[in-house]
Amino acid sequence: MSDVKEKITEIVQSQPDDASYEEILRELAFEHMVQRGLKDVREGQVVSNRVMEQQIRAWSK
Repeated sequence: MSDVKEKITEIVQSQPDDASYEEILRELAFEHMVQRGLKDVREGQVVSNRVMEQQIRAWSK
């Protein structure tokens, strides 16, 4: 089984028996976002807090 299928199976199995479809999908999406963020960090694709603050201030003008 692929790593992706194994991780999805692990997440689904870890949910309570009465978990809704939406709750499971939310957990899967959260895991995906975390993994994508960690990949970005490993690849140096990050923005400093200072730069992000400047961008947010510029957007709110």
